[in-house]
Amino acid sequence: MHPFMVPRARDWTVRPGRRERGEDGKIGLMPTLKDQLRADLTAAMKARDETRTRTLRMALTSISNEEVSGAAAHDLTNDEIIKILSREAKRRREAAAAFAEAGREEQSAAELAEEEVIAGYLPAQLSDDELGAIVAAAIAETGASGPGGMGLVMKAVTPKVAGRAEGSRVAAVVRSQLQDSAQSEG
Repeated sequence: MHPFMVPRARDWTVRPGRRERGEDGKIGLMPTLKDQLRADLTAAMKARDETRTRTLRMALTSISNEEVSGAAAHDLTNDEIIKILSREAKRRREAAAAFAEAGREEQSAAELAEEEVIAGYLPAQLSDDELGAIVAAAIAETGASGPGGMGLVMKAVTPKVAGRAEGSRVAAVVRSQLQDSAQSEG
């Protein structure tokens, strides 16, 4: 670079990702979820898959909006991207339910198709048994009993199930197990 030239911003930035040894034995950066979304968007555009293209564009827009929100722009981690994708999937489910309730089946089906595309990038959801076991362990760990201990249990469970179960589903399991424990004591 010439001494009078100012380096561009992209020359300074460090791309997020983990260093990992590839199949060829060389160490390189593992692609982030955002990189995967971009690559899949390109593939969907080439395949002329309108639903997948539209969904991935909306997801990448949400991620970009989140990156520039706040005091300073920053790159998101995979965990933060998963939270955004979970939020988008939930929006699609709710919109599909609203459209179905209003008798607009075609739009409901489109929303469900978009939710299915987004779900492909999310970690596998916990089964009811797995979630129940995690909640039971948290109740035993915190010693909570009755509805008053719900906050303690939720605080312990939420990091363990992050991205793998919806908050309302977790809250319902916690509430039912705390009520069961209160009834067995009383």
